[in-house]
Amino acid sequence: MYGEDDLIPVSALQHTLFCARQYALIHLEQDWTENRFTAEGRALHERVDVEHHESRRLFRQEYGMAVRSLQWGLIGKCDLVELWFSDGGGIVQVLPVEFKRGRKKQSDVDRVQLCAQVFCLEEMFNITIDMGQLYYLQEHRRTGVTIDNELREKTCQVTERTRTIWDSGITPAAEYSKQKCDRCSLVDSCMPKTFGKKHKDVEKYVKLQLQLTKNNCALNAGVS
Repeated sequence: MYGEDDLIPVSALQHTLFCARQYALIHLEQDWTENRFTAEGRALHERVDVEHHESRRLFRQEYGMAVRSLQWGLIGKCDLVELWFSDGGGIVQVLPVEFKRGRKKQSDVDRVQLCAQVFCLEEMFNITIDMGQLYYLQEHRRTGVTIDNELREKTCQVTERTRTIWDSGITPAAEYSKQKCDRCSLVDSCMPKTFGKKHKDVEKYVKLQLQLTKNNCALNAGVS
């Protein structure tokens, strides 16, 4: 069980899965720059994250619900959580819905974030959740996400990777990817082409020096 001061933001997992260096720049170095994509996402969540309640007899919607899991060491906020109740008042079903700008992605970044919310809700309500939903603004519809063992395992791995980076305090080296870097708001401060090249040059230099050392040792051994 983790303490209150050790909780990782659920949103950080999306950063780590997209780019571990991006996570470190934001959360370790406190470096953040907004671009059109982040501004649109923020505006969408500002519209959604207005806490209010809609309910019927056995159904309720909770917007902007704060969630956490001491077991997994996670904390965050769900855009929308839909709750179904039994006649006796007990919760029988919980459905988290995460709102996103754009369209459905091929990668798992959104699904991992949704699964992390499920981890928190399962602990809070002592219930198993096998389904969540993602709402993409450009598609104007919800997409169902099955919370299966494969997604749970991947979310667990990303959580552990995020915590490892946080505990180490070390920002991973840059690796340029046109698909990712050209859309990232931190590309100017990250400078992946420059730092990535320097990192590779250092690796080559270290390998060369190690090889030269081995060769010298071999020559010296032959002389003696």
